Parts: sequence; structure tokens; C-alpha cells
Amino acid sequence: MPKLPAVKPRQIIRFLEQNGFVLDHTSGSHFIFFNAVSRRRAVVPQHNRDMPKGTLMSLLREAGFTREGLIDFLAGK
Repeated sequence: MPKLPAVKPRQIIRFLEQNGFVLDHTSGSHFIFFNAVSRRRAVVPQHNRDMPKGTLMSLLREAGFTREGLIDFLAGK
């Protein structure tokens, strides 16, 4: 299982948007994205620091993605 790299919230937002998620609304410092096709949502904390690994894994699970999919996206595949 590949190790997750350090990821900023901006990169997660770009990953979600390229996979069909759109910004639904904001709640404080969190952006809530929604995918109408899969009926899933993802909550991204908008801070200017690397996202903790547990939070990142929870977000990926919530949105229906795998860590390999995120790593491929970050590598440009």
C-alpha cells in the first residue's frame, strides 16, 4: 500500500472537482462538495497547512475514492 504524501486542501479540492464534485456550500472554514451522480459528499477543511493523514483518509472514504486514485492524480497520471 503506497504511503500518502503531504497534501494541501487546494490539491484535494482540485481532485474532487476533476472527479465530478461541485461546491455545494461552506460552513465556517469547511467547504462541502457534492457529487450529483454518486450522491456522495466530501467536507474539506480550508486551512493553509497540510491535511492530517487520518482526515485525508476519512475524506477519501467519504467521497468514495482510494488512496491509489489520489496518488495517481498527484503524480499526473
